[in-house]
Amino acid sequence: MSSLKQKIIEKIRSEGPINFETFMEMTLYYPCLGYYTKDSAKIGRTGDFYTSPHLHSIFGAMIGKQMMEMWELIGRPEIFHVVEMGAGMGYLAKDMLEYLSGSKSNDKRQKDIFEHLKYTIVELNLAVKTKQQELLSEFMDKVNWISNLNELESVTGCFLSNELLDAFPVRLVEMDNEIKEIYVSLNGDDFVEIKMPCTREVEEYFREFGIELPKGFRTEANLKIKSWLKEVSNKLFKGFVLTIDYGYPAEDYYIEDRNRGTLLCYHQHQINENPYQNIGEQDLTAHVNFSSLKKWGDELGLKTIGFCPQGTYLVSLGIDEVINEIYGDSPDFFEIAKIKGLILPQGMGESHKVMVQYKGDGEPILRGFALRNQKGKLEIYD
Repeated sequence: MSSLKQKIIEKIRSEGPINFETFMEMTLYYPCLGYYTKDSAKIGRTGDFYTSPHLHSIFGAMIGKQMMEMWELIGRPEIFHVVEMGAGMGYLAKDMLEYLSGSKSNDKRQKDIFEHLKYTIVELNLAVKTKQQELLSEFMDKVNWISNLNELESVTGCFLSNELLDAFPVRLVEMDNEIKEIYVSLNGDDFVEIKMPCTREVEEYFREFGIELPKGFRTEANLKIKSWLKEVSNKLFKGFVLTIDYGYPAEDYYIEDRNRGTLLCYHQHQINENPYQNIGEQDLTAHVNFSSLKKWGDELGLKTIGFCPQGTYLVSLGIDEVINEIYGDSPDFFEIAKIKGLILPQGMGESHKVMVQYKGDGEPILRGFALRNQKGKLEIYD
């Protein structure tokens, strides 16, 4: 039995059944033993899953291109802060900084913003931080590390995350005659689920988004997003919140076809639906309800200015221009094949969404949403 499983068992034996959010928090983030906090944590092709930056470096270049536009739109501040949370091994940061440094093209605008750029990575895991520092060694004068947002002063710029929110611990619920919350208990040394009355905050979540679940429906509620948005808003003086993740508007998230929810486990690039095995050795994720980002963001003064699939966003932002910048008129066939994985629906083009929120005067128009801005789908109607 793993030491982490033993600690969870001890907690349940001493305190009684724990809600699934607590279980997921421990499996992913328990100090030194959780999936994301242990020294051996790996993300990428050698780990259990990989993200857009692992598929092709042009993804980071495109996010760099977006930073250029944002910097221009808020008046070219003397220091433009990019704060990345959930940076993985650091590939997104590396590819973005390489692009903005002008090493892959001679565009003067890139070098302009690079001189004013300050990049901050929020990272809890010291072993992962060391790997990030090795990867970003040539940019050490541009990048600094913090362990949480409390260490950050108020900034002007952009808070950036790619596949962060899907790893927030979630509440699990199932509809009987009323909504019941899933708790984790024990049968000997085995984890078992039991249903208990929902807490008030879970009930309020479903009321807030106008969600009525039919009997037998099982799904999730990500309440951690609300406190995360509050933290980000408190630290953002002026600028943007750029969120990239897989998920849906509320009206699509809670449809009948998803009556078993979206919770999935990833272990050695294999997907399973059993969170009670491979404790601390597998990733647990749930899709993002993007309507919650919009509604809770609105309440904090973060205006949603764009939402659309990743593929449409990258095309609209000008990925063809960046391909030409980097590869010229005859890009390598194999490079193009990998790039297509970022854009096409059968890759990450449709499953992953891009959302931008803004804090400041007015409502900037971003090129990446010119083709297909679907922010209206995030609205909640009584």
